[in-house]
Amino acid sequence: MVDDSTDLLFKSLAHTARRRMLDLVQHAPGMTVKALSSHFDMTRIAVLKHLRQLEAADLILSKKRGRERHLYFNPVPIQQIYDRWTDRYSAFFAGRLVDMKDRVERREQRKDQNSA
Repeated sequence: MVDDSTDLLFKSLAHTARRRMLDLVQHAPGMTVKALSSHFDMTRIAVLKHLRQLEAADLILSKKRGRERHLYFNPVPIQQIYDRWTDRYSAFFAGRLVDMKDRVERREQRKDQNSA
């Protein structure tokens, strides 16, 4: 993921209305723009502007069927951000947890041996 797309992603997620749009579309895949607009106290044009921002960040995919646009949530950009910052840390902490588990199990073994 290049920095420009990362900036665009964070800019898209920075607005409350856009985050709510993502939640709504995630819970109702294929929702139309009209149905999405009904959840907001703003003009349909304003909703479309927010949708354009989300589409530019690849967070929303739309398919046109006849006169309607159906919207779908794309989790890939968010997963890429997650992977970018968590993979190396999760490996570190997973290793630490394995070490801790080994120490606890050894301690329990010693207790069992001493009490036998």
